[in-house]
Amino acid sequence: MTAILEMRSITKTFPGVKALDDVNLTVEEGEIHALVGENGAGKSTLMKVLSGVYPHHQYEGEIYYKGQLQKFGRIADSEEKGIIIIHQELALVPQLSIAENIFLGNEQAKGGVIDWHETFARAAELTAKVGLRENVATLVTNIGTGKQQLVEIAKALAKKVELLILDEPTSSLNENDSEALLELMLEFKRQGITSILISHKLNEVSKVADTITVLRDGHTVSTFPSDKTPDIENRIIKDMVGRELTNRFPPRESRIGEVLMEVKQWNVYHHQHAERHLIRNVNFNLRAGEIVGIAGLMGAGRTELAMSIFGHSYGQKISGEVFLDGRQVDVGDIDKAVKLGIAYVTEDRKEYGLILDESIKNNMTLANLEGVSRGGVLNEHEERQVSREYIGKLKIRCSSMLQEVVNLSGGNQQKVVLGKWLYSHPEVLMLDEPTRGIDVNAKFEIYTIINELAAEGKGILFISSEMPELLGMCDRIYVMNEGRIVGELPAKEATQEAIMRMILKSDG
Repeated sequence: MTAILEMRSITKTFPGVKALDDVNLTVEEGEIHALVGENGAGKSTLMKVLSGVYPHHQYEGEIYYKGQLQKFGRIADSEEKGIIIIHQELALVPQLSIAENIFLGNEQAKGGVIDWHETFARAAELTAKVGLRENVATLVTNIGTGKQQLVEIAKALAKKVELLILDEPTSSLNENDSEALLELMLEFKRQGITSILISHKLNEVSKVADTITVLRDGHTVSTFPSDKTPDIENRIIKDMVGRELTNRFPPRESRIGEVLMEVKQWNVYHHQHAERHLIRNVNFNLRAGEIVGIAGLMGAGRTELAMSIFGHSYGQKISGEVFLDGRQVDVGDIDKAVKLGIAYVTEDRKEYGLILDESIKNNMTLANLEGVSRGGVLNEHEERQVSREYIGKLKIRCSSMLQEVVNLSGGNQQKVVLGKWLYSHPEVLMLDEPTRGIDVNAKFEIYTIINELAAEGKGILFISSEMPELLGMCDRIYVMNEGRIVGELPAKEATQEAIMRMILKSDG
């Protein structure tokens, strides 16, 4: 096979940090090449170097594409060569149509005037190619994340892609959409398109990758062919973390106490469409020291349930009862919920969990500013003490507490969100996809923190789309489908098959 891409001795330095140190990457023409590593290993930085986000004078080393030395000064330069990157945060304009987004910056124009007939006709061809069955006049805001990902891929095809880079393409997709996207990558391979896949989901890597390169701490650790079996995952993990990780879930001895929280006859209607009944007569309980999972497919209502309990932060026409320590309580707004000792860690840390351009210190105390204030005035010294304590307790890797959270890895950002809520001293913690988009080592650290909280007697409600995670962490699992709880399983009886059987049995 012929190498389509060679990146030689790439070194990239940010103030005080060497993000890439003498990294080498060779990608063969027509293959799917997986790039894996922990958060902060340098994967996305390497791809930004390749695509011209970081121009050639901002890094050391050489890039050869199709045998020729390249010095990309901007993204447009790499795109002209057929190198297209799809970032984890999709670059779409919600209030424009699918067609307009596909040709954004690549408009189909004649004499300086956009040819709308050509735009919509070509957009329809491209969406058909990627398996997107939507009218191309539909606004992007009105389609789900999985379909938006397909719009991004159609956009890449419109630019005559030869090397497609996908950065965590399935991190916010459900199982079906993820499966469809992987099949699409295999179809592109059959068409001769080369792909680089960055992913933390090792089962996806082992399924589609031909070759795997592992980065660790800004260095190339290994490159090896994939035999497309689950055994390859152990090799990847060993190279990623620098040691054998024999157990993906830390051991835990459950010490479960009395019922801490009980929810009865909980009903919620859609926040915009009052006729849509989303959560239907839900009943559940959570004991002190217990980790209770909520399983379900995308759209089952898990997030809406948690958010509506957390100060009615989602939905309308909310009814039902919440009891804490046997006493009925009013969770009618977020302030009340926090004062009652309820915390909610959102599934979207970047949008709702953090102020990205603020420091770790400023984020850490957000949920409990009263704790670092005297007479309504913020006490800078106490704020620093709190930040120092939680940075140490949660092992947050950072240059200092003044580092902006936008520059932290995904796992460390997640720890800041956890720290923010732990400082509010909750008794009940609702964790919504707490390990989404973070690597296997950071996951283990988050799991350890969750176990420690349970050991302190906190009640943990654990929402996850990853069934192995629920099975590995929870004492009990509730199963949701279409806004209802359709089953409950103790840990010893819970299997992926049993959970799916409950969901399928309740359909229709």
